[in-house]
Amino acid sequence: MRKYTTLLFSALFVSASLFAQETTKKEPQKGHTDQNKFRQLKDVLPTPNDQRTASGAPGHQYTQQKVDYVMDIRLDEVNNKLYGDEHITYHNNSKDNLEYLWVQLDQNMRAPDSKTPLAKSKGASGWQTPAKFVEENMGKAKDFGYKIEAVKYADGRDLPHTINRTMMRINLPKPLAPGEIFKFRIKWNYLINNSVEDGGRSGFELFKDGTKAYTIAQFFPRLAVYNNVEGWQNMQFWGRSEWALEFGDYDVKITVPADHILDATGTLQNPKEVLTREQRKRMEKASKSYKDPVFIVTQKEAEENEKEGTTKTKTWHFKAKNVRDYAFASSRKYIWDAMAVNINGKNVMAVSLYPKEGNPLWEEHSTRVVANTLEEYSKMTFDYPYPKAVSVHAKRQGMEYPMICFNYGRPNEDGTYSDRVKNGMIGVITHEVGHNFFPMIVNSDERQWTWMDEGLNSFVEILAELDYDPNFNTGNLPKDIVRYMSLDQKNLTPIMAQGDYVKNFGPNAYTKPAAGLYMLRQTIMGPELFDYAFRTYSKRWMFKHPTPADFFRTMEDASGMDLDWFWRGWFYTTDYTDIGIKEVKPIYLTNKPNERTQKLQKQYPGYFASLGKLIFLTTKKEDANASEVEDYINSLPADKKANLKKLPKYMYQVEFEKPGGLVMPIIVELTYADGTKDRETFPAQIWNKDENKVYRVFTSDKEVKSIVVDPDLETADIDTSNNSWPKKEESKFNKFKNKVKK
Repeated sequence: MRKYTTLLFSALFVSASLFAQETTKKEPQKGHTDQNKFRQLKDVLPTPNDQRTASGAPGHQYTQQKVDYVMDIRLDEVNNKLYGDEHITYHNNSKDNLEYLWVQLDQNMRAPDSKTPLAKSKGASGWQTPAKFVEENMGKAKDFGYKIEAVKYADGRDLPHTINRTMMRINLPKPLAPGEIFKFRIKWNYLINNSVEDGGRSGFELFKDGTKAYTIAQFFPRLAVYNNVEGWQNMQFWGRSEWALEFGDYDVKITVPADHILDATGTLQNPKEVLTREQRKRMEKASKSYKDPVFIVTQKEAEENEKEGTTKTKTWHFKAKNVRDYAFASSRKYIWDAMAVNINGKNVMAVSLYPKEGNPLWEEHSTRVVANTLEEYSKMTFDYPYPKAVSVHAKRQGMEYPMICFNYGRPNEDGTYSDRVKNGMIGVITHEVGHNFFPMIVNSDERQWTWMDEGLNSFVEILAELDYDPNFNTGNLPKDIVRYMSLDQKNLTPIMAQGDYVKNFGPNAYTKPAAGLYMLRQTIMGPELFDYAFRTYSKRWMFKHPTPADFFRTMEDASGMDLDWFWRGWFYTTDYTDIGIKEVKPIYLTNKPNERTQKLQKQYPGYFASLGKLIFLTTKKEDANASEVEDYINSLPADKKANLKKLPKYMYQVEFEKPGGLVMPIIVELTYADGTKDRETFPAQIWNKDENKVYRVFTSDKEVKSIVVDPDLETADIDTSNNSWPKKEESKFNKFKNKVKK
């Protein structure tokens, strides 16, 4: 009966409202497109199919190509040139006939005729160093870029091809049918850049004594990605957005000066030919040391080794299975240490190569950080599947490849270093080793979606760094993205943007996605739900090519949470969080109806009569009267009374406002007169009917002295001046800052 009368009461209001509308003869308003923050993402994400399912998993028709390489590489240290002869086997696992193959020629980005320098808007500088002026206006372009010596069929005949800047099309004699393979050969060489003077993700560093350290990557022509849905990923390489690559098996021989120490992607096949007996014994010892690194080459031995050069050479032979890329490092200067890491019962080697210029910092931290990273990332994703992970010291590089990465962080010449240098080194090693998981194994398309490897990796990096040092300043937490999200909108780009045109690349591709995922884990989903979904995504897409939709869908599918509002706001827009307290009203129980209620009682006497005794709420303290509630409580049986809380002495109605465009949970902390605190989190869905304002009533037997929204800065709120009640006095600095901002 009560349900019926309530519905009848609602119907009466609707009828009265409609009647009022008719009597005033208002024109019907125009309809509008749904812009609710909680509308589904189905209008944005690609339609699921038999290759990529609606759950975010690979479909039963999912395919990907495979490319195998057999390479002979020679390093000419005297002339800083690299020579390569590679034999390629391309496996067409797709359902399509391929008329041609696309090969990436990354080194051509540095060629004299490269368009990369011309694609930058560049006016006259107000000031410049003489060296910079001479370099930019009087210097002759260096002869970088590939010299393609030959492109041939497997039988030695010339293979037709076309070079288009950083891409090369292999013109097949006939379409390559599904299931077929095509073998061909490319012979090439190029001038290696000085990575300190010329820049670049790889190259060499020249030390004061004339010795060199080579960190070599993107060094060989590599096949681009092809898939049935998107076709070839043959976007030009402009220098920023990285790569989309296929998995395959590598058999690589690298010839370098005989006194060099070298490591590379893959497992060394000929240790007896390139390592001394003592070095091999130390390697064996390192494979059983889980606590501390073992030196394979000590600093003293490295210093002796770097004193003299040689004209003799050694060839190091490596093999690697199921990797997407290849890199190596080589120098006579290298100190070499290693230790074992137990990954769920399997031994993995954590390794470091560094010159004496990296010490004492590198021997103290590098290999230990590698080990910690492998352990922590494996917990969040899957067991690290490769046999090793190598950290190589380089002065100005932070770059990743399968099983090996190049990392900066150099002490002063006297060996001293600041916390900033130390933490920078720990951070970059964690980040670059972490890239083994994203995108070296979970192989997203870096050329299109930078955030899918940098952002996901930066997120897990937070957890690994905090495990290594609980006080570590990660720089990727929600509070760290506030300054970026407060910028003028003309300087912001949505995360879901191709990397070459992103403004403020670092915050956009690294910090904002990482901070958002940290927020999802800690504040929105909780670690248990988030971690299960994140592991599900990682395992589903190991050694495959995921897209953003696969990530978004898996996170929802495996957690049972609708997160479309979060993806849409955080990833597809440049909206920001700003949630505050607009008004707090103390309210009281009373037996006096207010004026509006009195009118309703006269209008619907039967309905109100059916309800019996009523209590009302008022903001007038002088009208406070809780007698009706007290009488009701006294009328209850003893067992029901025993289960009741105390009658609240204090009640507060809080109106929350949302000047910002993003919806987020409302985290509220109440501080009472006795100093105790309570905290409540209201889910983001509280905004689903009205995204501008919402209300909540708080009751207590203690007086509330203050209320704070987001006390721990969990939601990247860009303006905390409206987060407190009573409102805090704004500092002179903030007043000045806000004035300048306006």
